[in-house]
Amino acid sequence: MVRLQSARQKTAGLIFFLVILLLCMAGSILFGITRIPFARVIEAYSQFNGSTEHLIIRTARVPRALIAAAVGGSLAVAGTLMQALTRNPLASPSLFGINSGAALLIVIASGFFNVSGLKAFTWLAFAGAAISAIVVYALGSIGRDGMNPIKITLAGAAVTALFASLMQGILLTNGKTFEQVLFWIVGSVAGREMSMLESVFPYMLCGFVASLIIARQVNVLAMGDDVAKGLGQRTAMIKLVCAVVIVFLAGGSVAVAGPIAFIGIIIPHITRFLVGTDHRWVIPYCIVLGAILLVGADLGARFIAMPKEVPVGVMTALIGVPFFVYIARKGGFSS
Repeated sequence: MVRLQSARQKTAGLIFFLVILLLCMAGSILFGITRIPFARVIEAYSQFNGSTEHLIIRTARVPRALIAAAVGGSLAVAGTLMQALTRNPLASPSLFGINSGAALLIVIASGFFNVSGLKAFTWLAFAGAAISAIVVYALGSIGRDGMNPIKITLAGAAVTALFASLMQGILLTNGKTFEQVLFWIVGSVAGREMSMLESVFPYMLCGFVASLIIARQVNVLAMGDDVAKGLGQRTAMIKLVCAVVIVFLAGGSVAVAGPIAFIGIIIPHITRFLVGTDHRWVIPYCIVLGAILLVGADLGARFIAMPKEVPVGVMTALIGVPFFVYIARKGGFSS
């Protein structure tokens, strides 16, 4: 893997990965149990006739590719902001309880209050993500020394385990709830409709734009609170904005695709290895590389056990667990 040094190299690299993303999305649309010619994809939008292939393209393949790209980019950016905020190389929405908190609140609402529908799930996912973030930050900040990477990691692991256990307990004791949310809690982009992405994408887009705007401030914050304050930065305000962006990105991703793990760990490290620690470059690369990873993982999941499909959450776990062990042992390779 080659490191990109100059701005010209980084720009060329970003364009290259955008092309790779477009190719992956094209592959996601064309390949699967039913292989579809590229000309048929064009016809589905220019000369739609209601045929089976046209319906598959417009209602399944294209929404699936777009949702995977949006969710992958969102989780990657959320992960890199969490790592910068906590200065912890293992920070990510899945390991710090953000995903499990969003999932738990949806399961509780569905099981005890008969809540259903994407719009309700969207706001519940945002609320659960926010509650999880607050709980983890509070637990990780207890004590004289305040928040540090070890404490915040332990707090995140404890909250993730607690929320996951509660969710499993509710599902096991309430068969109706299990049936209602099973399609969602496995973490998948299959079977999602375009309307689901349309409901959450405005929040994701706000998160992307805000993360790019505050990238320079995140660079300063990543140096440490004392350095940031010495340079005149309002650290509390930047942390609050980061927290809101993380909730928008992670909460929106969980709302549409369920809890998909490890993208928020894998991509930030790869990105920093490629372009360094400047978040003005890290964030755009995370958006593109995160999208490539999830679209590629979803495409690969279709061929492992054909004609059945493996949930993409399983694929990302297979990729992410070895990577997590490597990072935990080495302490990150972003330098």
